[in-house]
Amino acid sequence: MSSVFGKPRAGGERPPQSPLGECNVAILGCRGVGKSALTVKFLTKRFIGEYDPNLEDTYTSEELVDQQPVLLKVMDTADEDGPGNCERYLGWASAFLVVYSIDDRRSFEGCQRYLEVLALHAQGCQSRCPVLLLGNKLDMEEYRQVPAAEGLSLAHRFGCLHYEVSACQDFTGVQRVFHEAVREVRRRAQWNLPVRPLFITEERPCLPVATALALPARHGLPGCTFNTLSTVNYKEIPSVAQAKLVTVKSSRAQSKRKAPTLTLLKGFKIF
Repeated sequence: MSSVFGKPRAGGERPPQSPLGECNVAILGCRGVGKSALTVKFLTKRFIGEYDPNLEDTYTSEELVDQQPVLLKVMDTADEDGPGNCERYLGWASAFLVVYSIDDRRSFEGCQRYLEVLALHAQGCQSRCPVLLLGNKLDMEEYRQVPAAEGLSLAHRFGCLHYEVSACQDFTGVQRVFHEAVREVRRRAQWNLPVRPLFITEERPCLPVATALALPARHGLPGCTFNTLSTVNYKEIPSVAQAKLVTVKSSRAQSKRKAPTLTLLKGFKIF
């Protein structure tokens, strides 16, 4: 069966010589919640209502999630009464979908045991795999036994995402859940990336530093001090030897007093 569902999905071919990142998703839950129906709906867009409850298999599909190709492997698990022999998928999966049926409270209570097993497993791991809590059979709304708020509360308790879908009707919702699992795996991978060291070279220009420039008294003027900005390009500021004395006279038309004389150094500004 895996060879049947292993064909590339429509929506974009894999670029040549572009390796695909892998994402392993394990679907967990009690019998009859629709794990196989969700898997087939996602891979073929079709709904098949009856499956062998003892059949467990892994399927592969090339997906395009956020314009990035990924090799998605889906394990459709088959547990008899709750979690058992969990080692086969705990060390294999990159993400987990824990499924219950909204019209079956026993399946909702059973998925809590799966969440507890995953939480216990995460304590011994350096990085926690993302978990998505999924309420299936949304088309059975009139027979609902598990309110949406109760499912959301359980997801919040274990720190996972919560969705409700219908494997019978809604392909877009089912696809969104699987793609969101891939996104969560990518986010966790980015969080675990090592921090790159920061290197500072001496070739970078330094910031301007305010310095004091003292000028000697010349032509009977008292000595004064100007605050200037020292930068890498010293040609912007003339030296004291190159400064010239310029006399600027100002007069007023209505004033009979002698116009004052102001002496400046050419090339400098008075603040």
